[in-house]
Amino acid sequence: MLLLCVAPLYAGKTLDVYFVDVEGGQATLVVSPSKQSLLIDTGWPGFNSRDALRIAAAAKRAGVKQIDYLVITHFHTDHVGGVPQLVAKLPVKTFVDHGASIEHGGDADRIYHAYLKAREAGSHLEVKPGDKIPMKGLDVTVLTAAGASMSSALPGAGQPNPECASVKPKEADPSENAQSVGLLIQYGSFRMLDLGDLTWNKENELVCPANKIGTVDLYLTTHHGADESNSPAVVRALHARVAVMNNGAHKGGSIEAWDTVHAAPGLQDLWQVHYAVDGGKDHNGPEALIANVDEKGDGGDWIRVSADSNGTMTVFNSRNKYEKTYSK
Repeated sequence: MLLLCVAPLYAGKTLDVYFVDVEGGQATLVVSPSKQSLLIDTGWPGFNSRDALRIAAAAKRAGVKQIDYLVITHFHTDHVGGVPQLVAKLPVKTFVDHGASIEHGGDADRIYHAYLKAREAGSHLEVKPGDKIPMKGLDVTVLTAAGASMSSALPGAGQPNPECASVKPKEADPSENAQSVGLLIQYGSFRMLDLGDLTWNKENELVCPANKIGTVDLYLTTHHGADESNSPAVVRALHARVAVMNNGAHKGGSIEAWDTVHAAPGLQDLWQVHYAVDGGKDHNGPEALIANVDEKGDGGDWIRVSADSNGTMTVFNSRNKYEKTYSK
């Protein structure tokens, strides 16, 4: 009932999602109709603050001057490494994560402790499955965190998933990937799924034997479109109308995952942050739907999705100014 009441308050306004090019890491900027901001991950460290500058540019374009919630899905350098550089560019009010890193030694400790130091600039929220991130006008639900997933189905979901029978488990993943914070973001009837780098077995827990998520409109392919994620049991159950792959020229965008997502029932288009060089012509979408076609990625172009509360969404490619609207 709360969601039904919230949507009319922002009638005519859109939920805007910027998939920022951080060269195969993740930086997804979500701007609510109320102009609150949620950033999912910050890309890589170094490169003369390249990723922080790209995020700040997207935030400026979106009309936001601070990050209200910074969600760190897990503590790998392509997701959390850019935090110190980001906080030097934009104030962050609340840092959200799954709790302590499970990886230790060398670079893992260095990256994690750099994050902890940067986190002192704001408040901290440690989340677990079922928690909500309180953004005005949106319903942001934590589906997975710290290796755990929600125990019960979301409203309207919970149907048996026939795709599970043909999907076999893989070896258990002991890394931070399997600890990823996964989110379902809803604006009225519009639903977007981002599972960070969650890997195969943990993904399947969300949809097998019953689909606890239901269907979505927009799916950010998990783990940059890597083989060890994007289980067919998940991808086919979601029935997403649009998918975005935040791959790099040589990172993610695997042939197997691309094929799985591209052939998913109900999918109208698969957009990509980069042309996947190793996939070749047969495993990349039309050039109009790819933000960065140059292997070096010097353009730093992004993809934006603007969604209405009725589920209609328009996807825009900053490189060529091509856009396409998908009505529900």
